[in-house]
Amino acid sequence: MIGCPGPGKSGYRTCGRGVFRSKIDRFAGAYVRFYTKEECESWLSDRQRRKPDLMPDVHVERVEYPSKPYRTYFVGHWVATALMYRRPALLFITEWDIWPSSENWHLYYKLRQTYGDNRLLQDAPGHLFLEHEAEDLGSFLQLSMLNGWGGYVLTEANYVNAFFSHDEYIDFFAEQSENLADIRKVLGPSQPRVGGTATSR
Repeated sequence: MIGCPGPGKSGYRTCGRGVFRSKIDRFAGAYVRFYTKEECESWLSDRQRRKPDLMPDVHVERVEYPSKPYRTYFVGHWVATALMYRRPALLFITEWDIWPSSENWHLYYKLRQTYGDNRLLQDAPGHLFLEHEAEDLGSFLQLSMLNGWGGYVLTEANYVNAFFSHDEYIDFFAEQSENLADIRKVLGPSQPRVGGTATSR
């Protein structure tokens, strides 16, 4: 921009009264990254992991969606902040087009485009969030739940992972039962699956 100084340490460019985010942030990786299905699978395999509902002998806690839609904001943002442990997380959408009347594609793509990605969900259904992007994950998760979609919240920390369903429930998975204590306390009452183990999808 003519007459404006370059971006400072904050990554923002200041000119007069306006403050403009510099494109340098995007190239520096300061935005949410979007992954293809194959890249999502590679993200798991690189960590020698599988989708949590395919793991044997894992503890599962099932929580139904709130009966009042406005509570979805609390659930989405609580999940994002509680599960990440200040480490990256991958939101991998695997279900859509099941409840077309509930899908706000306009809002989703407008949100996605603010991060500089113009691809379709079907072409890049993965959303990788860094440790400082919990609020971003919360917003995408909330919108995905309201749209009647399903998918996974896969955490680098791997203490607790989640599958949220188009049938309006979330399954939380953990190798250690005590890792699910906060889920039971904050999001209960819950509906554990029979036997406390996951079954394959």
